[in-house]
Order: sequence, then structure tokens, then C-alpha cells
Amino acid sequence: MTSSLSDDAWQRLADAAWAGLAAWRHQHPRAALREIEQAVDERLADLRARTVQDAALASARTDPAASGDRPRCPDCGTPMHLEGARTRRLRTRHDRDLDLTRAYARCPVCGTGVFPPR
Repeated sequence: MTSSLSDDAWQRLADAAWAGLAAWRHQHPRAALREIEQAVDERLADLRARTVQDAALASARTDPAASGDRPRCPDCGTPMHLEGARTRRLRTRHDRDLDLTRAYARCPVCGTGVFPPR
């Protein structure tokens, strides 16, 4: 698993958010503070989701095999077996999808699975 950090992608999302906000503000010159805040949050949600996703994928915890350490089961303490990468789709607070591909591990004794391994 490698990092997907991309300044260009972040800049494009930031530019789109700013352009969208400018257009919205032009259409709503008398908007109340609460409406402005909601419009800003809606337009920054994509950038926020991408930033969270990229930062999570940049974590060393996404690939425990790279460090040579086998994670231990959080329930029984047995060294877990790495079962390869899996993709998990999560939702942000602002209702955007995050796709995280990380190592998955399962305990050979009790069957507990973790994503990502601890």
C-alpha cells in the first residue's frame, strides 16, 4: 500500500470548491451566516474527504508486512496472519465516500479479523 498524496489533486479540488463557493455567493448575496457556513462545508467536503483518505493511506499502519511485524490479536494476543489487501468504503461526516485499501489480518486461534491490523 502506497500513499496517494497528490498536491495537484488537492489543488484541483480546492480550486473547484472555491469556484463553486464564489458562484454560490454571487447567487446568494444576502445569505445568512448559517447558510454561508453550510455552503462552505458542502463545497469543501470533497477536498476534506480526499485529504482524509490520502492521509490515512499514507500511514505506515496500512502495510504491516513492510515493517516485518505481525500484528497481535486484540482479543487473545496471538500473532495474526496477514490475508492481503482489502478495500473498505467508509462515509465521511459530510456524506462523501472514502475508499481505503489496507492490509487485513485474521487470528488463527479465535478468528478475529482487523482492518487495518493494529
